Amino acid sequence: MKVKIIYIVFLFITFFGVVSCNNKEESKTELKKYVKIPDVNIDDIVNDVDEYKIKKKYDAIDKVFKNLQKRTGFNGTVLFAEKGRIIYEKAFGFRDLRFRRDSLKINDSFQLSSLSKMFTAEAIMMLKHQRLIDYDTDLRTYIPEFPYEGITIRMLLNHRSGLSRYESLADKYWPDRKKPFFNEDMIEYYVKYKPTPYSKPDKMFHYCNVNYALLASVVERVTGMSFENYMQSKIFAPLGMTESYIYAMRDDTLVPTYIEKGVQGYYIGRGRPRQAQNEYLNGVKGDKIMFSDVNDMYRFWIASQYGLLVPDSIQEEAYIPGSPNYSKRKDNYGFGWRISAKHKGCIYHYGWWKGYRSFFLRDNIHDRTLIVLTNTDKGVSSYQLWKILNDNSIELSPASINIPYIEWSEELSFPMAEYNKRHSTVLL
Repeated sequence: MKVKIIYIVFLFITFFGVVSCNNKEESKTELKKYVKIPDVNIDDIVNDVDEYKIKKKYDAIDKVFKNLQKRTGFNGTVLFAEKGRIIYEKAFGFRDLRFRRDSLKINDSFQLSSLSKMFTAEAIMMLKHQRLIDYDTDLRTYIPEFPYEGITIRMLLNHRSGLSRYESLADKYWPDRKKPFFNEDMIEYYVKYKPTPYSKPDKMFHYCNVNYALLASVVERVTGMSFENYMQSKIFAPLGMTESYIYAMRDDTLVPTYIEKGVQGYYIGRGRPRQAQNEYLNGVKGDKIMFSDVNDMYRFWIASQYGLLVPDSIQEEAYIPGSPNYSKRKDNYGFGWRISAKHKGCIYHYGWWKGYRSFFLRDNIHDRTLIVLTNTDKGVSSYQLWKILNDNSIELSPASINIPYIEWSEELSFPMAEYNKRHSTVLL
């Protein structure tokens, strides 16, 4: 920030120096006074007009989560942002819940469960932008051996393929659960056993993990890269998401007892918390098994909204309802995002998988984001989180985010940065 202020002062001085050239010798004398440019700290001359409101909002959110920790044993990390500012971020509880030790930190990585789907959808949108896939092309264009006709990429994204659960298929036929079950095994089993679909393609909405597992396989088939390497090289690394990764057992012949990297998940019961063991289905990627922290997730959200991964015309389709509205199911589904009917202008996703729960709530009208990651299978209620997101008692004014400055200061290069520079101007 000091660098930018010095640069602005330099331009200011230079401008008035040029204007005063008409005064000949006097201009030279005046310029000598400014040879040494002062080191200006912007914090000394600019005050945040919302400082009081931000503290008040911080205290209100902190009170909620302290009460949740006291009443329910809430264990996890929280980030709340509004109008371009991170207002609240805090960690509660322990990495080791069984013995209540090793306090959680805000940059700890949790298994995202189904929040992984928004990242898988982003990868597909990037391939769409590169014209490597088409949403409305039959899946068999990319996975030729797949035995079902009429299923498109768009149907997978919107959960409208009608396919049955791969979990049930694996539970029935996989011979040894000590060995990991991978995406390619999943495809092979659909080919071999051809389980009866729940419905015909595009007939109905049915949320099913197989849709996003197949999308991860499409990424692999089209790019020739493993899904974990594609995500690392095309999304995580370019965006500076240093705490994010896709868990993979690709080189394991046996399932490790626990997932050693990242925060461990726990089952909460009447007795002492029980650590969640790794399992053979964790070999399937795309629908789950991504790890991240709250700051990386917020960074991803900001990057997607500034068109740093795909242009707006492609990104915005992720938030368009993919199914007709039904009276029994008011909320709709886009590409990796649920679209709320009850909360106007809001999108969200929840996640649950083997000792983890995760939440991402977004209010596009008031520019608010709430991300909660936990390493327990029980705890915070989504109702309590929506109450925080919908609290309009304290309104904040907008703040800007300077993407070019982030690129320069962190030595990053966003994939869509050149697009952004050609089509828009990002101001401090």
